[in-house]
This record gives sequence, structure tokens and C-alpha cells, in this order.
Amino acid sequence: MSGIVGIVNLDGAPVDRELLRRMTDFMAYRGPDAQEIWSDGPVGFGHAMLRTTWEAETERQPLSFDGDVWLTADARIDARADLIAKLEAKGRAGAKLANDAELILHAYHAWGDDCVNHLIGDFAFAIWDGRERRVFCARDHFGVKPFYYAQRRHFFVFSNTLTCVRLHPSVLDDLNDLAIADFLLFGVNRDASTTAFEGISRLPAAGALTLSATGARRSRYWALPADFHLHYTHRQASDVVEGFKQVLSEAVKDRLRADRVAISMSGGLDSTTVAASARGLAPGGALRAYTVSYARLIPDRERHYADLAAQTLAIPIDHLVADDLPLFEEEAVRKNLWPQPTDVAPMSAVSREFHGRMAAHGRVFLTGRDGDTFMAESPKHYHGFLLRRRRLGTLAGAASWYVRSQHRLPPVGLRTTLKRLLGTYPARSLYPSWLDPSFEARLRLWNRWREVNSEAPRPHPTRPGAFKVVSSPNWAYLFEGYDPGVTGFPVEARHPIADIRVVEYLLRLPPVPWCVNKEILRVGMRGDLPLEVLNRPKSALAGDPALVKARNGAAGPIDSFQPRPELSRYVRRAAIPRIGGSAGSDELWMNLRPLCLNLWLEAQRVAASSSRGATQSQPERPIPCS
Repeated sequence: MSGIVGIVNLDGAPVDRELLRRMTDFMAYRGPDAQEIWSDGPVGFGHAMLRTTWEAETERQPLSFDGDVWLTADARIDARADLIAKLEAKGRAGAKLANDAELILHAYHAWGDDCVNHLIGDFAFAIWDGRERRVFCARDHFGVKPFYYAQRRHFFVFSNTLTCVRLHPSVLDDLNDLAIADFLLFGVNRDASTTAFEGISRLPAAGALTLSATGARRSRYWALPADFHLHYTHRQASDVVEGFKQVLSEAVKDRLRADRVAISMSGGLDSTTVAASARGLAPGGALRAYTVSYARLIPDRERHYADLAAQTLAIPIDHLVADDLPLFEEEAVRKNLWPQPTDVAPMSAVSREFHGRMAAHGRVFLTGRDGDTFMAESPKHYHGFLLRRRRLGTLAGAASWYVRSQHRLPPVGLRTTLKRLLGTYPARSLYPSWLDPSFEARLRLWNRWREVNSEAPRPHPTRPGAFKVVSSPNWAYLFEGYDPGVTGFPVEARHPIADIRVVEYLLRLPPVPWCVNKEILRVGMRGDLPLEVLNRPKSALAGDPALVKARNGAAGPIDSFQPRPELSRYVRRAAIPRIGGSAGSDELWMNLRPLCLNLWLEAQRVAASSSRGATQSQPERPIPCS
């Protein structure tokens, strides 16, 4: 995952090449292979190269074919053969031998801004079109690759690394109060277009931005269509399964263009399915699985199931036993440079150790994200859909399958509906008691919390759960957490199940039976994975490691943390309950957010100071609040 940066001076002033060089060199930790810059008058691009595909061995960026149109990109382009054929049909000579960055530039020359509708993969890029004096920026369909930018009257600066944007001296450090409030209430900023900094914006997933003399225009080039039709209702079961395995195989193959690939593999169905698909496509010795497990802290069967799968697939496996890794290791929190506050900070030591091990194997790792979203839908919506259309025969068959396979009656959603009607959903007990009253009143946070938690799923006749997740900013944040700008390691995460081709295939299936309890995987992977793995019930960890550690005495330093000055604007420190006395996981994680925010503020201050060349003798400059 290479680093990209760009500066456009809207007042016509020439780009400060020394500043551009510093911003580019700052990202060398994520792009160690080469750091190069290009500038022409008021425009300049930088690129820190991380080569993660075979084709990238020939890649150099910033890139231009003609000296007029320039590209800087962090990208992996999939379905290359199809794209190359389309480009050759448009007369783009040389596309057959192009690397991924060159394919993007060819696509722009062929289709202009519409190029994004011809690209499949994970990408964040910017193009300067000197012929039209404009910038075109875009981000992939699901937001796997980040894209941040700041724009004021006289300049525009962008990067896929938020701290890099902050290096520009004209970018303001004021905090975005609403984004901070969202984190404290929900654990995530709910506005996909903003960040925790007032002056820095975020291009949403499937977003495009055009900047020219007439101003800036932001658009969305793709969204899951609300009228997704079921295409495979009458197909034979074997055809449905083979169709899924084929499209998943294509997604995995496109992500295996490297000599060595790690697999983040638990003992669950999603990651073991990806591992099985990769095992049939990768050369011998290229794959190695990595898993996190607990031996004593909580009851944990992940190691058992992961070992079964690895043995069956003949893939070596590395176990990170996380019992003794500390809760809230401050050094790990500082090195995990989350662009926005996050409530996974307590497990930063586990994350760093895990990513470090995979990075030692190679520059690419595969995950099983996000099978739960697309293959674990409640059947009640599909049953209602059939009932409304009086398709009683199909309904009877679907309900009968559910009873036989799940050994219980189909859910009908009466409890949730009743709670909403009675106004008892959600419970106020999960609302923070430690918010600063003036901050709470100014932003009307109780109303915001209640409204967000009472939101109905996005309307869709059969798949409202999946559509709600994909349209939520939480989904892109999940992927952004794997970015080297966060982990600090030059290793790229790839998510085959979150491939647009796989997602669209799954959403066209009738949810019953295929997307209930991951039936498509349980049937499709017979003969590839052990029956014990295929038949295991879907379940989370049998306990919360953070809660157990907090109750076992690890919360002492947490309960006594000293707040930074900025925190008092948002939180009453004295009102935070003792973490070690948390009644359950939900309460624990809610009450850990002030500390997460405090550590994030400290990490951002340290990162900004060190990257700007500050010395220890210089006075501390607090992050101002807006």
C-alpha cells in the first residue's frame, strides 16, 4: 500500500518542492522501495512506493505518458484481462504490458472521469490533467484505500495518510467536535466525509472529487442498487455453489500476485474458505497462516479449529498466543497511528505483534472480511418478501428448510418491533454518564444517540442487514484499520470476500438457504475443509479478553490515567467509573473511550511534532479545539 500525496496551489503560486519532498519522505515507512516527486508550477505529486505485485516491479510514480496528465496512486487493479481488452478496443496501445498504475492512466485517457466505472480493485488515486487544468481524485467502491484532503481558498492538499496532510503548514489542527462526539457515543465518526480534524476531509467510499477553476465537485460513482433483484432463485443448488466458488476464486487469484502471502486465519468459515481457495491457486510454499488465540484467559477454541484447517490444507500456521500481551500498551498505541480515535486501542499490542509477524513473511496478507455482512442475513425479511408477493409455495419451502437445518422456528422480528413501539429500544444504560454537560447540551447528544440507535435498517426487501452495513461509515473504517498508515508495517491487507464481484453475486442469491448461517460456505467447501470446521456454530469468542484483563488487575493504570487538557472539553474525568468494576463488555468498552481519545490526542501531538522536526526541548503544542 504505497503512500500518495499532492499539493495544488489554487492561487497559482509554485509548489514548495522542499515541503513536497518532506511530505513524501515522511511516508517512507509505508513505501520503502522509492520516494519520488514531480511538480510543475502550482501542482506537485509525491509517491512512496511499496511493490506488492509482480507487475509493480516495473512501476514508477508519479506517472505520465505525455507530460500533460499525471497520476499518483495507491492501487491494485483486478480483472486485468477484461480491462486490457476494453482498453485495446479503445485504441490504447501498450495496455497489455501495463502495470496497475498504468492501467488507471490508460483508463483515464480512454474514458476521462468515467474511468472509475471500468475499474475493479482497491484504489485511491489523483490525476492532474494539465490540458484542462483540473484534478480528478477517486477512491475504491468499499473504501479499502483511504483518501484524505484539505481545501482552503488558496490550496488543496491530499494524501492517503492523514498525518501527512497535517504536515502542510496551512492545514488547521482544530478538532471536529461532532466527530469526537460520535466517537464517544458510538465508537466511530458517523460522517463518512469528515475526520476528527475540522480542516481535513475524507473522500467516502466510491467517492470521486473534481477540482478546477470553477470549484470543487464531489460525487458518488457507485452504490449498491436498492432494487437488487434475485437472479439465481431457480438455479440448481450445484450451479449456485459452483458459481460462487468461481467468482471467489477470481477474487482470490487477483489478490495472489505476490511471491509470498500471509493469511489472517481464525478457525471460522470465512478466513478458512479464503485459505482453501488460495491454497489451490498459490505456488507451493507461498502461503502461511497466522492466528490469534488465548490459552488461559478465556475459553477459546479458535486454535483448535485453525489447526484443523491448516493441517487439512497443508498450510503452515503461526499462533500468536495473546494472554500475556498488555492491555493499553502506550507505546503500541502511539505506533498504531489511527487517523481518527478508535476504541480498539486497548488491543494495540496484539495488533502490532500480529501485523509484525505477517509483515516478516511478505508484503501481502489475505483476510476473511466480511462474510458476516453478506452471508449471515436474518431469514425474516425474505419470508416477508415471499408472503407479500403471495409466493406461498416458495415460502413454505424456505421456512421448512430453516426449521430442518437450524432446529428452531424462523424469527419474525416481533421482539425488536415491540421494543421500538414501546420506546424501550435502545436502553439508556448504555449512554455515557461522563460527557461534559455543556458539550452534551450544545450538540444535543442524547437526541443524536437515541436517533442513531433507533435507526431502522436501510430499506431492502430481502437484504436490509447487508445494505445497512455497507452504507455505514463503520464498514470503511474496518478496512482502513489494516492500512500501513495505521499499523506502521509495509504489508497490504486484501479482502477477497469484499470483492465487488463476490458481493454482487451474494446479494443476488435468495438469502434462504444460501445466506443464512453461511450455508453457501458450508455446502460449497465440503471436501475442502474439515467437517468439524464446516459444522461449527457461528459464535464470537467465549469471553472478552479486555474485560478479563481489566478484572484481573490490568485496569489499575487505566483507572488512574491523567487527562490531556483537550479532553476536559468533552469529558468529566471524575465521572468515569472504575474500569475494573465494569459489569460487562458493553459497559467496559463504552467507558474506555475517554482513555482511547486521550491516548489518540497524545499520539497525534507526538506524531505531528516529530514529523515537523520538533525537538524535545520545544514546548508542547496542544491540539486546539474548534
